[in-house]
Amino acid sequence: MPELLDFQDAFVAALGGERSALSPWLAPDAGEAGLSVYRNTIAKGCVDALAANFPTVLSMVGEDWFRAAAALFAREAPPTGATLLDYGKDFPAWLERFPPAQDLPYLVGVAHLDRLWTEALFAAEAAALTAGALAALPPEALAETRLALHPSVRFAAFDAGLPSLWSSARAGHDGLELSDQAEALLCVRAHGAVRHRVIGEAETEFLRACREGQTTAQAAERVLTAHPAADLAPLFAGLIADGVFLDIDR
Repeated sequence: MPELLDFQDAFVAALGGERSALSPWLAPDAGEAGLSVYRNTIAKGCVDALAANFPTVLSMVGEDWFRAAAALFAREAPPTGATLLDYGKDFPAWLERFPPAQDLPYLVGVAHLDRLWTEALFAAEAAALTAGALAALPPEALAETRLALHPSVRFAAFDAGLPSLWSSARAGHDGLELSDQAEALLCVRAHGAVRHRVIGEAETEFLRACREGQTTAQAAERVLTAHPAADLAPLFAGLIADGVFLDIDR
């Protein structure tokens, strides 16, 4: 068994370019053809995984551009685990440094939103707070309750309408336009499926307050201080319906 583990470690190192690591198991004149097959298979798997995890980026730049960029990324940042389902955590940051992406100013934000969707998909399972459970709390108890966010909740705010642009592109719509309206995107998984919707600054502020551990009353006060015209009742009801809060009876 130790020798098998040594061979597996050496094989992984050889795929990464350290062919000498396999010297104890290879004949002196052994060629690179066999290793090249494995490397090409892994590279294709990485590119396919990135295409699956960043479909909106793919739809905006096209197949050829995306696969060429993905191949370069995979060479610089190979997977560190056995599964590729969650591959691409650093892809948005890599695109920010990728010269051909400089002419596509919204691409990094689109990649970031694709990544949030994937994170929501693979987040831990947990029961969400229901309106019925919330209604059972006396008003004073609700005011002092700290509502934790469901593990699958992801949200990101932008100064312009990138979330709406992302949502339209992901749905395959044509004629994409970027508005000047500040927006945020909310992603949450419910019943095994990720749902997303564009939210405003008031909802984003409420979610930030909850994430920081503030009570419901403090979160409400924070929203009204920043956005005096906010209507808290439908805002709160909408977030409950989205399933963004963790069940308080967990």
